[in-house]
Amino acid sequence: MSKVNVKPLADRVLIEPSASEEKTSGGIIIPDTAKEKPHKGTIVAVGPGKKDKTMEVKVGDTVLYGKYAGTEITIDDMEYMIMNESDIYAVV
Repeated sequence: MSKVNVKPLADRVLIEPSASEEKTSGGIIIPDTAKEKPHKGTIVAVGPGKKDKTMEVKVGDTVLYGKYAGTEITIDDMEYMIMNESDIYAVV
């Protein structure tokens, strides 16, 4: 897990996506052009929440999120996703 100097606002979270699968369960190597974006990642920063709702996730949680959720950003040459807490489906 990375350490970043970014503090999300309100109910937003910063997620480091998990690496894409390199091989299928049958042992076939997947080329970079055919890999899907992961829908799983680790939370590296959490906002304070809204005044009427506290955050249910915390730094270090592994979460599942939607395919089109959030925005991809690059910080210090690392790829992250920033999204609202409501875009997170589950904590794994």
